[in-house]
Amino acid sequence: MGRYLRAFSRRNLLAIAAGVLLASAPLIGFNLWLGRFVERQAQFEVHTAANRAAALADARLGQALAVLDRLAAKGISSCNSSTIDTLRRAVFEAPPVKRVAILAANDRLLCSDVDIPADATQVLSTHAVPAHPQLRLELLQVMVGERMLRLRRKQAAGAHDLAAAVPFSLLLPPVSLEQSPLRGYAAVFTPDGALIGSAGRNPGAADDNVMSRVTSAVFGLQVVAAAPRALLPALHSNLRWLGTLVSILVAAAFLAIVLFVRRTRPGDPVGELAAALKAGEFVPYYQPIVDIRSGQLRGAEVLVRRRKPDGSLELPASFIPLAESSGLIRELTLHLMRHVYTEVGPVLGRRPALKISFNFAAKLFGDPTIVKDVRKIFAGGPIEMQQVVLELTERDPIENFAEARQVIAALQALGLRIAIDDVGTGHSGLSYMLKLGVDIIKIDKMFVDAIGTDRNSTTIVETLVDLAHNMRMDVVAEGVENFEQVMHLREVGIRSAQGYVFAPPLPGSAFLQLVEAIDPLPSAEPTAKVA
Repeated sequence: MGRYLRAFSRRNLLAIAAGVLLASAPLIGFNLWLGRFVERQAQFEVHTAANRAAALADARLGQALAVLDRLAAKGISSCNSSTIDTLRRAVFEAPPVKRVAILAANDRLLCSDVDIPADATQVLSTHAVPAHPQLRLELLQVMVGERMLRLRRKQAAGAHDLAAAVPFSLLLPPVSLEQSPLRGYAAVFTPDGALIGSAGRNPGAADDNVMSRVTSAVFGLQVVAAAPRALLPALHSNLRWLGTLVSILVAAAFLAIVLFVRRTRPGDPVGELAAALKAGEFVPYYQPIVDIRSGQLRGAEVLVRRRKPDGSLELPASFIPLAESSGLIRELTLHLMRHVYTEVGPVLGRRPALKISFNFAAKLFGDPTIVKDVRKIFAGGPIEMQQVVLELTERDPIENFAEARQVIAALQALGLRIAIDDVGTGHSGLSYMLKLGVDIIKIDKMFVDAIGTDRNSTTIVETLVDLAHNMRMDVVAEGVENFEQVMHLREVGIRSAQGYVFAPPLPGSAFLQLVEAIDPLPSAEPTAKVA
């Protein structure tokens, strides 16, 4: 028995040793490959960050150049009240541009879109732009604020120069590599090496870093991106743990791997969303829109909620992006329209002055068949076509303006009105207002919050309202939360608004009670019976 136990022990020891060697071999090979992979990946990510920063700087300065070209085409050269308005609109149309000015030949500031002292900026350096002989690239030091790059455009003899400035912070994206232990650093220099600005913590000498230097293609800016090499072991350690786990799984039984994969297999979120839609879990909520001068109810915007089987409510931010990316947004939008038609149609039909608004994804305006679907829902029903408003949401940009314009015209021909939601914060700028022929613009809450406290935001809102009125569009302010904002909105010429100062989004029953309370109908006269 003793010999058997000793033989058994020896066999087990040999088996254990063989198992250790077999398990260690792939682990050692994996870690050798892992070290080289981490180094290459770090080099690639840092170089990509530098290229991205250089491309962004060129793109932002390119927008400034486009502003100058448009102003030059209009013959802008002298300063008057009309010129100041033109400069302000130019800044609004190009978000990266924060200052547009007219300069004399001796660098004297003649006028600008904002009131600033003539000595508020200092020119630190100036450079030619080889690709554009009429341009100079100037590095400015702002007395109160960050450094800026200014494009200065020479005009014809006798005409003053035009200039557009972009702050440094808008030239450089965050270079931290998200969801990675690497912490990045980036700096931007003028073509002759003068520092414009930097972001992140400088990791020190080049020998200790993973570093990349890139020159922008158009304006010749030098961009340096770096990450400390000392941080790489942290990533290596994390991946090494993954390598160990892989080796263990390889050595483990096939059944255990199958069970592990089965336990960690993710669900099907698109399938779950489709099932919830089929089960009728998505319900409309109504946020009232109010006339802030008369106090009368103007209508409501339909907002969607998911009411789960347990009674809890899920907000749209958790499912709308998935609905749009999966193509279910069309079915969800039409489902909401049918629900609203059934739930509040009779009440709204007796009040033709009230409007009902639906959020409409940009991609739906690229599908001509949507016109037929909308007409089928509302034609001949209690809600008139003239009462329906479709709000163009800007989570995704419009890809084909000509096609979208045709669909919008077809919907307007039915009597529907089209609105642009969250004007000034999405993809549109002014292009949607000018190109799509919409009927209503909705001022985003970001600007409403700043009215009366931020001069630039107030100017933007005033410009939008003035432009909308000139184009015969209605204006609605969103996210109004206090009566001080209501007073400021009245002062800038806005008549309709929505927000928690009036009412939060309401379920259908509560909204119907609100309509009956604010806009009661006279009792019907008794009718005589005819034999």
